[in-house]
This record gives sequence, structure tokens and C-alpha cells, in this order.
Amino acid sequence: MTTPAMTFINLPVTDVKASTAFYEALGFTLNPQFSDESGSCLVINETTFAMVLSHEKFRGFSDAPVPDAKTSTGLMVALSFEDRAAVDRFSAAALAHGGGEPRPVADLGFMYQRTISDPDGHRWEPFFMDMTQAPKG
Repeated sequence: MTTPAMTFINLPVTDVKASTAFYEALGFTLNPQFSDESGSCLVINETTFAMVLSHEKFRGFSDAPVPDAKTSTGLMVALSFEDRAAVDRFSAAALAHGGGEPRPVADLGFMYQRTISDPDGHRWEPFFMDMTQAPKG
């Protein structure tokens, strides 16, 4: 049997401690083995992780400039949830802990999606999709 691939979402942040607290409030779990003052590894699920990294540490992985996620969008991370209520709970936690909601709710009938941003402006799109109701084609 093949081991599922792991996915690491690397995010440059201005305040590692505050960003870590924000993502823990969303239900992500800190993995202290791969965390220090310059970055935190946050477990989303058994194969997906968010790495919140100081700008200095992030620059160690890329020669490209670090964009301001509040004024540009270079990445949106979509996370599926089991139902609409779970999408709303995740979004409410983000809003209660310093996040924003830069776009209105999208309800396509078969898919329900919200867009939230973390305090640095990185966008996450929690969604629920009912495949039995998805358009054919």
C-alpha cells in the first residue's frame, strides 16, 4: 500500500506567535517537534500541515520577494468540510480571532463556500460540496 503524500502549506507571517494562536483557534494542532520561534508546524489533518514562518525564515526557501497577502493573492487554500455548519464554525472561529471575510458567502446549491483571511491576509476557502447534487458534465 502506498503512503499518502504529505502537503505542507508554507505561509510568511509577521508574528509567528500570533499566527500560531490564530490557527490553533481554528482547530489546527501545533506540532512542537517542527516548531520554534521562527516558525510553527500546524497539523490540519494526518497528511496536511500549515507552516507559519517568519519572513526571514520564509526567505530562506525562496529568492522571490515576499508579497503582501493583504494586497495581493498568490495562493488560496480550499479545505473541504463535512457539512455547511462545519464551514460556518470554522469561519466564525477565524472571524472571532482576528481573521477577515474578504468575499461574500457563495452558495451554489451543491457547494457552499466561504472565504476567510488570516491576520496576514492569507486566504482560506472552507467549503462543503454535496457530490450527489453536483452538475453532471
